[in-house]
Amino acid sequence: MAQKSKKTHTEKTNLHVRNLHRDRYDFKRLIQDTPELAKFVSINPYGDESVDFSNPDAVKSLNKALLKHFYGISYWDIPENYLCPPIPGRADYIHYVADLLGLSNQGKFPVGKAIRVLDIGTGANCVYPIIGHREYGWRFVGSDIDALAYHSASRIIENNPSLEGAIECRLQTSSQHIFKGIIKPGEFFDATLCNPPFHASLAEAQAGTARKLTNLGLKKTGKQTLNFGGQNAELWCPGGEEAFVKKMISESVEFKEQCLWFTSLISKKTTLSGVYAALKTAKVFEVKTIEMAQGQKVSRFVAWTFFDKNQQTEWSKKRLSV
Repeated sequence: MAQKSKKTHTEKTNLHVRNLHRDRYDFKRLIQDTPELAKFVSINPYGDESVDFSNPDAVKSLNKALLKHFYGISYWDIPENYLCPPIPGRADYIHYVADLLGLSNQGKFPVGKAIRVLDIGTGANCVYPIIGHREYGWRFVGSDIDALAYHSASRIIENNPSLEGAIECRLQTSSQHIFKGIIKPGEFFDATLCNPPFHASLAEAQAGTARKLTNLGLKKTGKQTLNFGGQNAELWCPGGEEAFVKKMISESVEFKEQCLWFTSLISKKTTLSGVYAALKTAKVFEVKTIEMAQGQKVSRFVAWTFFDKNQQTEWSKKRLSV
């Protein structure tokens, strides 16, 4: 499995206990693995080594280094302006989903290729499947509606032999569907993941980008790039994340016997009431809201299942390996 770093007094205890990124970044070790990172590292106003997180090239290089050092990924690249996600937060989601699956597995998080997970909107970066496979040995299907993102993720898999056969990319050809056309008849998943589009419109997404640029001390430019990037389908959809997750909930009813836990990140706390109402309408058996924290930011994901407790245990007995 992945390599662990020596613990120090700077440990980020708000991250999941199994998260490999609880320590401050060891730039000397990262640069040894990824020399190109060196040109982006400098001493910040606090006297620590860091990178300029407002520079998308620096963030991309840091991600390459983290994925290589901690997860053994020798090739990783994304097209310009596509989402370049912060690795520690992505890892947290994976680890908490492992804990969720462990609830019906005698409290033990499951490992091995028997576990299958569906990542909705895997993006050009393919980060969730990479971390999930390297940390737990799970198999993944990553879906995306963006053809360029689909080809980028596929290229990452093809250029890392350790990922071949463990991660499959599927192109969603219908903007009206989320699970339909992706989950095949007779196919089963132990969990689904999703980081839904946050904004409700292009204008809202651009305004959000402008605010973030201001917070980073940058001036608004015509190009409107941001350190973590993001294309339209990654950043917004009609109705925003609430509409997207409600659609996901409605569609999950059709596949309720093919997946143990459906999950989705929820960025806005105000989204929760509408999501809970949709889950009640869908007549799910159980709902869990799991909070995560990265620095001062609090995030969460909502999980739901149509199986009762006995059915959850039986599912685990049949499918999960310890």
